[in-house]
Amino acid sequence: MDMVPEGLTDLLFWVLVATSFFGSFISTAAGIGGGVTMLAVMAQVMPPLALIPVHGLVQLGSNISRMTVMRQHIDWHFLGWFFLGGLLGAAVGVQVVTALPTSVLQTILGLFILYSIWGPMPDRTKASRSGLVVGGGLTTLASMFIGASGPLAMVLVKGYDYDRFSKVGTFSGVMVIQHGLKGVVFGIAGFAFAPYIPLVALMVGAGFLGTLVGKRVLLKQNEDRFGIILDVVLTLLALRLLWQAADGHFAF
Repeated sequence: MDMVPEGLTDLLFWVLVATSFFGSFISTAAGIGGGVTMLAVMAQVMPPLALIPVHGLVQLGSNISRMTVMRQHIDWHFLGWFFLGGLLGAAVGVQVVTALPTSVLQTILGLFILYSIWGPMPDRTKASRSGLVVGGGLTTLASMFIGASGPLAMVLVKGYDYDRFSKVGTFSGVMVIQHGLKGVVFGIAGFAFAPYIPLVALMVGAGFLGTLVGKRVLLKQNEDRFGIILDVVLTLLALRLLWQAADGHFAF
């Protein structure tokens, strides 16, 4: 198939499209973050150097649509200060992440996925303007390594007393900033996005459908059990990444 980029089979191509649908579906229907789920699956099949930029481009497309719908509820001052820090974080991150060995990147991703499932998140506090700049820089820098930095960025958003619409809209804007900057700097660094455009387009479309379906499905009765099963699956995927990293690091 001409749409399939090098390094992927036809089967894996459609597995990634289906994963995008599933991630958006569970995020909407069960309140579970689909970004980490999609990252964990993509990390198993994508070329390591393509993982973060392609995942970011898919997330960019998904969050642009959500941001557009919620534009009237967005705190644009919040985004302005966050963007200033994001510029610095992305500029620093691209200098480091492109030089990382595959085994190191796999280790970082594996540990992040485990922490996002089982580790505590920092307490929410209302950040000042300078705090938003620093937070924007640090979380954008982190996104260059871990891809799905939403749980970290949400700590900043939750510090403000937003209603649910403003929270979703402003958080979507934060994600657009992070993934947009990430796409720009990876492009400047020489990453070739063109072979992945058909895959990204289909994954964004599948994610949109997953959101629509998720709104119509209630998983209340088995939500706790569903969440536990998903956590176990993600943990196994993360452990597999760590095993691959160790195998690659100690291979002779």
